[in-house]
Amino acid sequence: MIRTIVIPEKNVVNLSFSVPENYIGKEMEVIAFTKKEGLEKTELHSKKVSFTALSIDTRGFKFNRNEANER
Repeated sequence: MIRTIVIPEKNVVNLSFSVPENYIGKEMEVIAFTKKEGLEKTELHSKKVSFTALSIDTRGFKFNRNEANER
């Protein structure tokens, strides 16, 4: 992997870098993006979430582990 950080001072930037021996003859992809690109926070819409689709009264329930583990 090759990683280089550049701060351009004009619209045209000429880059030059050394390629490791094992990269020679292989197809390479060069991508340019800002360091914080994709990490910028966007305004999230407030969602109203409700888990009221199921309601069970468990006041009189006693869990029996042995009974639960029986097959």
